[in-house]
Amino acid sequence: MDVEIQSRIKALLKQKNAILLAHNYQPPEIQDVADFCGDSLELSIRAAETQAEVLVFCGVHFMAETASILSPQKTVLLPRTDAGCPMADMVTPEALQARIESLPGVPVVTYVNSSAAVKALSTICCTSANAAAVVNSLDADEVLMVPDRNLARNTAAQTDKKVHLWDGCCPFHDILTPEMVLAAKAAHPEALFLAHPECLPEVVALADAAVSTSGMIRFARDSQASTFLVGTEVGMHYPLQKACPDKEFIMVSERMHCDDMKKISLEDVLRCLETMGGEVKVPEDIRVPALTAVERMIAVTAS
Repeated sequence: MDVEIQSRIKALLKQKNAILLAHNYQPPEIQDVADFCGDSLELSIRAAETQAEVLVFCGVHFMAETASILSPQKTVLLPRTDAGCPMADMVTPEALQARIESLPGVPVVTYVNSSAAVKALSTICCTSANAAAVVNSLDADEVLMVPDRNLARNTAAQTDKKVHLWDGCCPFHDILTPEMVLAAKAAHPEALFLAHPECLPEVVALADAAVSTSGMIRFARDSQASTFLVGTEVGMHYPLQKACPDKEFIMVSERMHCDDMKKISLEDVLRCLETMGGEVKVPEDIRVPALTAVERMIAVTAS
């Protein structure tokens, strides 16, 4: 059945000059039919560079918004518009504006895992891979990082600047404890441990590499090690195993399961393409300042 639906999806993608983007946490059957798999910003940048007129984003709402920010001339579709992000919901533009007013002159570094409206109030965006470089690029002694307190604390360890925290987090990365990691290390002493920077600093301190999802794939591919403990959302097992079929990947906790990332089914993608439903369009008064924050970050990364 999956093969038949995937075939219909591919035919519609070609017919509508569309491409399918899938985040690394998406279900395997979604990743298998995607034109591009990766982390959220990487996908939006790659999509902006294509000639496709329609972008079908299999991820969560802020990711589709980011694609719309970078590609306003393209139609961006989210097969399940109720696929959200608990972390992104932990900061609203109203609350951020109040915090900005309490910290006059302090630049705002906003994680891409946030709404377009929050990005629009920000000085610059960052990803889990470039947060330290972004913070260190700013001509300021203090910064406010939103919304992930764990990424902020992990970044603070890599800079001399004072980092003000926002009390938000990814609830799935936040549950991983040092005790869980140490138990996994004891059971697999030969394994290297890969942690996502959204994890607690005490967990990141135990990691052989603290990297983004795409960074995990690159690290595993380049490493001489054959066994890895993985501290991130469980969906990451599939792209890691696909990229490195001769290596073993052990998820440290099966509880790190994001329901929102698993909402989209092949049937949802097919319906979305048939009806062109689920369009995500960022209004220009929000898109333009949000784009400025994203482009500042891209410039830092490219330099």
